[in-house]
Amino acid sequence: MRTLVVMPTYQEAENITDVLGRVRAAVPGAEVLVVDDASPDGTDELAEAIGRELGGVEVLRRPRKEGLGPAYRAGFAVGLERGYDVIVEMDADLSHDPAALPELLAAVEAGAHLAIGSRYVPGGSVPGWPRHRLALSHAGNWYTSTMLGIGVRDATAGFRAYRADVLRKLDLDSITTYGYGFQIEMAYAIIQLGGTVVEVPITFRDRVRGTSKMSLRIVGEAIWVVAWWAFRDRVLRRRRPA
Repeated sequence: MRTLVVMPTYQEAENITDVLGRVRAAVPGAEVLVVDDASPDGTDELAEAIGRELGGVEVLRRPRKEGLGPAYRAGFAVGLERGYDVIVEMDADLSHDPAALPELLAAVEAGAHLAIGSRYVPGGSVPGWPRHRLALSHAGNWYTSTMLGIGVRDATAGFRAYRADVLRKLDLDSITTYGYGFQIEMAYAIIQLGGTVVEVPITFRDRVRGTSKMSLRIVGEAIWVVAWWAFRDRVLRRRRPA
């Protein structure tokens, strides 16, 4: 399967060389598209430099910081235009272990339309998280799964492999969410199309270098859009006459 790994970056100069090297070691045949949102720390130049050494690494520069969702949509568009079979999304901060990439790709090759690197299925873990943070994350995913009826334990996870043919069936321009909301919306849209979602256990580790880009705004967006989608699809559409 021709595979493209899409990796959004913003100020990841401390991690980009390491993560690209590990991706190449884990999946030697995959190509990588770094989608950089005008990082002021030179992430894009470093990615290009390591790409010349490793081969199969390209940098897509965007003029300003627009968020995770728009970066992934831009990367997906490139992958679909170039005819890749599988498109992977992952963070550049090493919280997503590139060594797990072969298992995600194997799940897609076995028939999954979306393979999610999941913290909350048997075998998955989040070492080092305090109890309150783990409880909040579990609660958020339970809320999402219950409200939308999707049966996914880690719908907010951002380490994923998509079968390209299912992405072609989506209207990616209509997906306008950003962080957690983007991950939820993509999984929900694929399930609504009748696609198969498989959760592959991973170990998720907090970044060691650099600063987290997550914010209360992104969390709030996810809570709001899940409530709206549930109301729209489970209440409003049922009331409409055939």
